[in-house]
Amino acid sequence: MTISLDPHDITRARSDVPLLTDLQTMMPHLMRTVDRIQAGERLELSYDDEPSEGGPLTPASRIAGSERPAAATPKPAKRAKSGARTTDAGRNGTEPIAVIRAPESRSGPPPLEIDPELTMGWLVSFLREEFERRGFEKAVVGLSGGVDSAVTAFLSAKALGKDNVVAIRMPYRTSNPDSLAHAQLVIDALGIQTRTIDISPAVDGYLTSEPDADPARRGNVMARERMIVLFDQSAKYHALPVGTGNKTERLLGYFTWHADDSPPINPLGDLFKTQVWELAKFLGVPDVIVSKPASADLIAGQTDEGDFGISYAEADKILNWLVSGYSPVSLVERGFDADKVELVRKRLAGTHWKRKLPTVALLSPTGIGESYLRPVDY
Repeated sequence: MTISLDPHDITRARSDVPLLTDLQTMMPHLMRTVDRIQAGERLELSYDDEPSEGGPLTPASRIAGSERPAAATPKPAKRAKSGARTTDAGRNGTEPIAVIRAPESRSGPPPLEIDPELTMGWLVSFLREEFERRGFEKAVVGLSGGVDSAVTAFLSAKALGKDNVVAIRMPYRTSNPDSLAHAQLVIDALGIQTRTIDISPAVDGYLTSEPDADPARRGNVMARERMIVLFDQSAKYHALPVGTGNKTERLLGYFTWHADDSPPINPLGDLFKTQVWELAKFLGVPDVIVSKPASADLIAGQTDEGDFGISYAEADKILNWLVSGYSPVSLVERGFDADKVELVRKRLAGTHWKRKLPTVALLSPTGIGESYLRPVDY
């Protein structure tokens, strides 16, 4: 494999996206705190006078508290270069921390095109390793009749064998009959086990007491009921639930929280929708599934792209640039439609909470998911 790297891509501080900039700003404060704890006294952190061209300022040296001279003095900060942004360190008169904005690379983000054979091999290995590490041999997959769940079923069968995959179909009384039929095509093609569980009685048992529930609420109840069924079936079969959400849906927040994204492993979570379609064709997913309009099938006539107001092909291109650190302004300068860029940006920014674990008020230095981390969490 031959890889070409632009050094500016590696050193670029993404000032318009809260990724590296936050880290650059906060790391010196964290390191000073560690030094003070280790040495039992306040110690300052010195910086290189001259940052590398186009890159951020970095610590000149980090001396352990037990070895650091007691009278350490920070070097005076020089005026930030043109294009740099300075932020106040904030307390006790410490010098400002300069954050250098490097020029954006002309090469753009990674391409959306994938090597489907290589991708399939990697995802099959991922599933095998995760199941072995967690002590499971069987998988349960919620099979909706859509392309995402179909690809997940194909990958699971390749990784674990057809006898170790159970497809669970969970129709509601208003579901499109084609969904059941298309799911059956996958079941027949793979020869995997299957169960069909009608969620109508469970959903209606609750919604009869909520007659004013709008379609969005009803859809969320259906999605969460399907996860109740899927996790219960996983206990029945001593199997691990496998998620089916793709990267585009996850970035746009187009899923029901604590439902679609609940399964503990997800082979498609880093594949954009257009990449899932490409992989589906390679795997041999029936064409009627690959070619039909994507739909959550929660509301009659509803389609994903109709809800978005933008096609998956357009959304994936914009998302690929944004999550790679490019600003909305730079996308418009490159010819992207400003309204569509803003539409995607707002959904990306406004749904970030759905991609995180619940926010916990920290009361100790061992907060789960914040301080208490296992190697796999990194």
